[in-house]
Amino acid sequence: MNFNLNTYQQTWQQINQSKIITHQIDIKQPIALSIFDCIPSTNTKLWELIDRGLKCPLGGIAFSQTAGKGQWGHSWISVAGGLYLSVGLDLDLEINNYPHLVMATAWGVGTTLRHYQLPVTIKWSNDLMLNQRKLGGIKIETRNNHNKLVQAVVGIGINWQNSVPELGINLQSYYQAKNIQAISSLEELTAIATYGILLGYEYYLTVGIDQLLDKYLEILASLGQQVDFNGCAGEVVGVTTEGKLKLKLRSPGATTEIALSPGQISLGYSSSLPKDI
Repeated sequence: MNFNLNTYQQTWQQINQSKIITHQIDIKQPIALSIFDCIPSTNTKLWELIDRGLKCPLGGIAFSQTAGKGQWGHSWISVAGGLYLSVGLDLDLEINNYPHLVMATAWGVGTTLRHYQLPVTIKWSNDLMLNQRKLGGIKIETRNNHNKLVQAVVGIGINWQNSVPELGINLQSYYQAKNIQAISSLEELTAIATYGILLGYEYYLTVGIDQLLDKYLEILASLGQQVDFNGCAGEVVGVTTEGKLKLKLRSPGATTEIALSPGQISLGYSSSLPKDI
């Protein structure tokens, strides 16, 4: 497969000029991109490039992966047709602020995609959703030094033209059903995703976690979701500044609110999905 770097760079500049948000965010040049045919993992490859002395921010995409990285140590084979991207960032964050980076990148990519006639939402904490189906996911790996996060590799997979499971959706099928084509190439999608990662992080650095959280909650699909936690019925009512999910649990004659970290509960995807794309 071919990848046109000029299209990628031109799309990046167009996004930067379109003023997706009102705040002035200083994002200068397109992220330098390495392109690979088939590799085990873009996240692993980015760490290799960083260890060889390449400066962040930098990015890499693969047309397919044989050992892509997911949450909780899961791996999967990433077939051709999807976007498999990783972006390396230099950080200066307190180690406890890792959840801020998670929310910032999910919000940034989701917000940039929404600029292209895509009603993308977030499933807590950082899955990208479209029409209640999974459009993509984000996997962040970090390095720390003396209680500071100093580097991160943000890996993201977005379904472009690849085949997807029943609970997934790709952008090509969505656009075909709507008879629109606001994103027309993998190069454009790559620019959108890389820009979104930087947008989210720079916005967070500019405004802080409270304002970022407000924006994150605006596109969080999980709000109001009914859940069962340890046999108790509950409802998702928010997210804390530490990135924890806020649940209101109901029992006869009483309610209580708790906050859960990722891994303590899985929200899953609805089995009753809309028939129309």
